Amino acid sequence: MNVKINTDTRKWYPVYTHPRAEKKAHTALLKKGIEAYLPLQRRLKQWSDRKKWVEEPLIKSYLFVHIPHHEQTDVLMTKGIARFIYFSGQITAMPDSQIEELKLLLSSSLELEVTEENLAPGEKIRIKAGPLKGINGEMIAYRSQKQLILRLESLGCSIIVNVAASYVGRL
Repeated sequence: MNVKINTDTRKWYPVYTHPRAEKKAHTALLKKGIEAYLPLQRRLKQWSDRKKWVEEPLIKSYLFVHIPHHEQTDVLMTKGIARFIYFSGQITAMPDSQIEELKLLLSSSLELEVTEENLAPGEKIRIKAGPLKGINGEMIAYRSQKQLILRLESLGCSIIVNVAASYVGRL
């Protein structure tokens, strides 16, 4: 009896784009039929003569593709894509749960800040109320406020979110 191993399993992969090419690369991937996710955040930008709301990538020069392993070349052949992210000599994949948590964070009305600072791990917490209820993270002191750190280790960055202390409990 032959057993076929499914090598077509889709995984989320972070990809690095050329500077300021995130939106164009995302559009090009979608046109190719490749599932891609570009986390965008609305920000109020000020120029000398006006203010305007714009959508900017949450994590500069990054977007995420949901593909089987054999489509990696198609992604690299897309205009605006620079490379996949490697750790220990291998292309890194992200758990589906991290993408879902990122989508949940962006759908909330919380103001997010991304830092590439390697923040020291703190006390493990779980959010017990509000739009982020059920998300686990690490608590740190940052700018004299208590904030939740959702560590995205496969990207090498952290997302800092302002959360009321009453919404947080120990794990």
